[in-house]
Amino acid sequence: MSYTLNTPILFLIFNRPDTTKSVFNQIRRIKPKYLYVAADGPREHVPNEKEKTDATREIINQVDWDCNVVTLFREKNLGCKYAVSSGISWFFSQVEEGIILEDDCLPDLSFFRFCEELLEKYRSNKSITFISGNCFLKEPVNGNDSYYFSKYPHIWGWASWRRVWELYDVEMADYNNNLFETSILPSLNSKSEEQYWKKVFESTSAGEKNTWDYQITYAIWKNKGISITPAKNLVINLGFQNNSTHFFLEDSYKSGLKLESIEFPLVHPAKVEINKKADNYTFENTFSHSLSRLLRLFRENSIPHIFSYVIRKIRKKV
Repeated sequence: MSYTLNTPILFLIFNRPDTTKSVFNQIRRIKPKYLYVAADGPREHVPNEKEKTDATREIINQVDWDCNVVTLFREKNLGCKYAVSSGISWFFSQVEEGIILEDDCLPDLSFFRFCEELLEKYRSNKSITFISGNCFLKEPVNGNDSYYFSKYPHIWGWASWRRVWELYDVEMADYNNNLFETSILPSLNSKSEEQYWKKVFESTSAGEKNTWDYQITYAIWKNKGISITPAKNLVINLGFQNNSTHFFLEDSYKSGLKLESIEFPLVHPAKVEINKKADNYTFENTFSHSLSRLLRLFRENSIPHIFSYVIRKIRKKV
């Protein structure tokens, strides 16, 4: 491929050499000039995990192009919440803008150029906070435009700026009901959205979720940020593709996503305006537990899988 990528990439890895190798091979094809790699340490109580983390890290030694490789290999395990968030903080402490990929997020090659061009275009536009690699829509919503504006930041391959990550707090220490009512609620389009996100943010700020991603959504919404979503789906999650039973129901819609390419030159929207219709569709099909979504998923999935899902949910509540 003749395109030269100048934008730094952060590659977040852990203990999956198989998916890491697949994603690395795509990175190798684009031959970035700067590659940052952050790896969490093995969990002491998990048998043979050190062998897996070592094998995963060894893949990075296969860089065979002119590239400045910088690594953060942790000896101790921090867990998803802190390993990922601190890895991104480490990355943005050294670069002003960049592309972030986790070890199970497989990008199309056009994803890299898409991110790089839009990082440059919106570098000085403080209202634009996030560039997603995912599109969860089944039909185009913006005519021939290459992307649309959304309130939702999708994290299966994304790009952003240091100025945005500086708004991030993994602990969500300032969260409270009053802030939700004044800063978050105005951006939500329905009562179901309000209920869903209030519950998510309350549990995340209380430390009940071992994750890092809800916090970036919170930071962006609190600051009235806007995300960019491509018209084509430029990244798939290999975990969803390879283990559909594990992701059944909550994310079966996402598991059917195909890896697509986007054409250049990009066609830019005429104005910066969130597409509420697209966001409503995204919420109903990727987040909501509404009756209509559940009925659709029941139609699409087999009875044994449904039964297994119900049993798992019951066990979680017992």
